[in-house]
Amino acid sequence: MQGAFGESATVYRAGGSGGRVRAVPPVLLALRRFPNPRLTGIGAGLFAALTMFVLACLDRLLFDSSELVYGLLFLPVSALTALWVRPADLVTAPISVPIAFAVGVFPISGGSEGFGGQVMALVTALAVHAGWLYGGTLIAGLIASVRKVLHMRARQRHLLAQGRTGGAEKATRPAAGRVPKKVAGAGAPAGRAERPRASR
Repeated sequence: MQGAFGESATVYRAGGSGGRVRAVPPVLLALRRFPNPRLTGIGAGLFAALTMFVLACLDRLLFDSSELVYGLLFLPVSALTALWVRPADLVTAPISVPIAFAVGVFPISGGSEGFGGQVMALVTALAVHAGWLYGGTLIAGLIASVRKVLHMRARQRHLLAQGRTGGAEKATRPAAGRVPKKVAGAGAPAGRAERPRASR
């Protein structure tokens, strides 16, 4: 038992000293524990729109339709929308974020009664909040672009790895159909070799 314990401890120390194991920062560990769904383009748009509408209602109830609070809440929602959309629908993130912003602005626009008054208040609110709108759209576009580049690089590495493994398998695999030819008379028993027939 002592020998086994000593060997395991030695292997552990050698692996720890020579393996160059890097400690993972606590921030990355917390991000890995964070939920990481993969939404479609429509799902990401619905998520952003519903989230901004709910946050706008809370802003109206708690903060008296504060423009600053709504703009600050829009930025992380834009980032999450670009992070949670699946790689095939990354182009939809910068498109769905402004739509979600417009949906959320409606409860805090404060328009008068009537359809025309509501529309004018909505247009005015979008013009006033243009800075937050551009900022959130820019964040979503940057995150989507970075994710697209990383996805393309990972795909290229995967294809290169497949090409290398395929080439190694072809090199080690024996060539099919190349059967060594038998020497004439090698398989015939001794003394039974065919004699040349005498010509008549």
